[in-house]
Amino acid sequence: MVSVFSFSIKVFRNPSFSSSKFLFRSSVSPFLSSSSSMAQYSATHYPLEDDRIASSGQTPSPLATTDLESGCNIKELDTDALSRFRTASSVTMTPELFEKLYLSPKTSVKGNLRGTFANPTPLALAGHILCICPLGCDLIGWRGAGGSGAASTGAYFFIGGLLLMIGGLLEFVLGNTFSFVVFCSFSGFWFTFGGTLTPSFNAMGAYSPSGDSQALGMSTQGFQASFGFYLLFWSVAVFVLLICSTRTNVAFVLLFICIQLALICLTIGYFLLAQGSTVVGTRFVKAGGGCALACGLVGFYVFLVLMLISVDFPILLPVGDISHLMVGYQERHGNLKSS
Repeated sequence: MVSVFSFSIKVFRNPSFSSSKFLFRSSVSPFLSSSSSMAQYSATHYPLEDDRIASSGQTPSPLATTDLESGCNIKELDTDALSRFRTASSVTMTPELFEKLYLSPKTSVKGNLRGTFANPTPLALAGHILCICPLGCDLIGWRGAGGSGAASTGAYFFIGGLLLMIGGLLEFVLGNTFSFVVFCSFSGFWFTFGGTLTPSFNAMGAYSPSGDSQALGMSTQGFQASFGFYLLFWSVAVFVLLICSTRTNVAFVLLFICIQLALICLTIGYFLLAQGSTVVGTRFVKAGGGCALACGLVGFYVFLVLMLISVDFPILLPVGDISHLMVGYQERHGNLKSS
């Protein structure tokens, strides 16, 4: 004598509610079975439920039954309820929305990490703009500011460098190569710039006659020419990123143009200062500070756009999508690995 459990599910829609409700019932039907017979499953009818609907004057909706173990298809389906049912996987992100969120062209990656984790792009962008705007004001010299931004040395480490590094590594996890390279590269820039201004690193003091004076070392020809070369090759790297940014949006391209102009002006300015052209060199440094400030203001706009999207704000600001203007290589010729 073997007791076999037969399960069934009754699915119906209750018309008295606006949303579809599913009631799950199970029943146990013991029966005798010999060793040669197979287990049988039957849909169980519940008269109490039907009586309750009939007594209320409602018209019962079509019922659908299915078997848990056999996995057979549902016989009847309430299409109206199913049409309202949505999951996160049923929503497709357009390439335009993707590049607005991640400031990177949409690429295909395995898994659904982008739908699982938060968007790290605003965090990294915040770290950059909160450093480059004060630095721009310092280089311009507004309200007596100066010292090449030494007052914000801590910010260069713990806001610019740290937040950009965190954002860049998370972009790496999400498979966004361009954003990963941009954020981690500028994280290194802010860490390096902060280290240059830190007395314990003695980057400036090493050029002074005494070997430990920051103020004297910063004004020497050796330091100014050397720092000018550092900025020069950074402008080359940013030019590469500028070309790649043309696959995203106008705002991001404008941000890179401002950084490019700032680096070029600063490079020329430090080279002129190293040659003794103090007046003209100082003007170029101030011009570089103005371009850096403009970069920060554009960055604040992009930051606002991203934060409005993150809270599903009813009004979204444009960024000038240009990702559709150039057809990608993989779109025309297929995957790079297969070509």
